[in-house]
Amino acid sequence: MAAVGPDQLASLIYTSGTTGRPKGVRLTHGAWTYTAAAIDALNVLGPDDLNFLWLPLAHAFGKVMLALPLSIGFTTAIDGRVEKIVDNLAVLHPTVMGAAPRIFEKAHARIEQMVAEQSRFKRTVFGWSMRVGLRVSAARQAGRKPSRAAALAYKLADRLVFSTIRERFGGRIRFFVSAAAALDRNVAQWFDAIGITVLEGYGLTETAAASFINRPHAYRFGTVGWPFPATEVKIAGDGEILLRGPGLMTSYHDLPDATTEALDQDGWFHTGDIGEVDADGYLRITDRKKDMFKTSQGKYVAPSAIEVRFKGLCPYVGELIVIGEAKPYCVALVSLDREAITDWAAKHGLAGRSFAEIAGDDRTRTLIAGYIDMLNSELNRWEQIKKFTILDRELSIESGDLTPSMKLRRKVVVDKSADQIAALYQD
Repeated sequence: MAAVGPDQLASLIYTSGTTGRPKGVRLTHGAWTYTAAAIDALNVLGPDDLNFLWLPLAHAFGKVMLALPLSIGFTTAIDGRVEKIVDNLAVLHPTVMGAAPRIFEKAHARIEQMVAEQSRFKRTVFGWSMRVGLRVSAARQAGRKPSRAAALAYKLADRLVFSTIRERFGGRIRFFVSAAAALDRNVAQWFDAIGITVLEGYGLTETAAASFINRPHAYRFGTVGWPFPATEVKIAGDGEILLRGPGLMTSYHDLPDATTEALDQDGWFHTGDIGEVDADGYLRITDRKKDMFKTSQGKYVAPSAIEVRFKGLCPYVGELIVIGEAKPYCVALVSLDREAITDWAAKHGLAGRSFAEIAGDDRTRTLIAGYIDMLNSELNRWEQIKKFTILDRELSIESGDLTPSMKLRRKVVVDKSADQIAALYQD
């Protein structure tokens, strides 16, 4: 151990390949210890915390969540079975957990569905409680203390509704960390309203998982927070986010040209993400540079922002993939959430049908079309979804559509669905 230095190779981790060929990222011991020390310096975690880790340990996000307890000294419980997350929360009662946005989107959608099935009185109480919670959350975001009346109303809402919901997450959560993809700000605010803070962070495999995070005492929905100590950020002329700091990779394994393209002579890492830093230093991510496209009308579209918003609106969708490069209008592929749509189908005359049969039924299409209309009402004309098709299969990790951290492999899905996409552009 004495012979191991901070500049020596610690990990060779391959990127998820969401936008192309996976690349081997060479990370040193110094990069990992820097990331852990930078998070420790935020003073948000301590020896009394219990971390529930379900993320793949071959993934950078999972590795840093494992490095933290070794550096800071708190307990971590590990179980990688995604289907057991909710059960484990109830058993373990953790204080912190990191997850991909899809976990929070599914939890939000599931609870909203359960409420919709309750009596009118219970729905009214829940609706009133959420309005109170959102007002208090908005006051916190604006740096104001809630009024005495709002504080008293929130206390009642918490006793009637919010405390019960928090118990479903173990009852002791101080905050969740969301990373690996963008989280809809409305979902984040919903959690904040019920008393659970979801802190969005940002990083890549090439930055030893993390470079930015919101703080429990200073967070802003729709952003990934402030940079870690000693991490520098710069926005290039084309909007690309550039990072420099001790957590960067040394190179891509056996890919010198790709390394030169990503790491410039001044030590800046070109992330491939488009974003902006606001007046208070919070970083907002727009999209992956490679995912943004221009329609045949010359209008730029950031598909990820549209997709994230739709997943916050529609409880029955797993993924939305927006397409429209060099085309006159945008179209979309819709992947349904198996559990949610099966529950809906059982109540709407489709009990016992296969997933493919439910996906192809006109009643399902009408359901999804209503949410597409809601989405379009929030978009610019050139961003609106003019046509869509519902896939007859659920996107999954096993089929290669999603990464182990539940990120969409866009190119894989688009290539598999080439015929359906072509049909959407036929008159």
